[in-house]
Amino acid sequence: MKLVLLFGPQAVGKMMVGQELEKLTGLKLFHNHMTIDLLHPFFGFSKEMWRLSGMFREEIFKSVASSELEGLIFTYVWAFDLEEDWAFIQKLTGIFEEAGADVCFVELEADVAERLIHNNTPNRLTHKPTKRNLAESEGNLKETMEKHRLNSREGEIQRASYLRINNTNLSASETAELIQSRFAL
Repeated sequence: MKLVLLFGPQAVGKMMVGQELEKLTGLKLFHNHMTIDLLHPFFGFSKEMWRLSGMFREEIFKSVASSELEGLIFTYVWAFDLEEDWAFIQKLTGIFEEAGADVCFVELEADVAERLIHNNTPNRLTHKPTKRNLAESEGNLKETMEKHRLNSREGEIQRASYLRINNTNLSASETAELIQSRFAL
């Protein structure tokens, strides 16, 4: 069993890379908006929405980790300046590692100009209903970037199974191929 944790700032291409990696590997993609967009129509971006999203994610992780599936690709916007995000990553990786899974950390980074282009792609808007208000989505992207540190510092992630990719000038399929090759997926 493998867990591929794809993380990076909003609109860096995590879901698109995950979709391509799913095609290459057969691992199932669980992008972070799958729970957000399920709950948002009921609760908006509220504490209750985040509480339920966290609960759903944890139960899905536990079920996948104890299943016969080959693994999971999960996407996440990790705010490195927030202790609760570090705790979430520790809990997530713990669930899979306790089940004997290999955990692969893949960090994506891209220029802001490229991320603003990604923010408007038809694929993103099809799969992420809460991103369809483009002015709001772009404003959130810029605000979050100013408020939080969304990429790690050099040497901050101390894992052997770690890959950082600047995908500014790479397609989603090229990025997925790099990941597949690095981790022999």
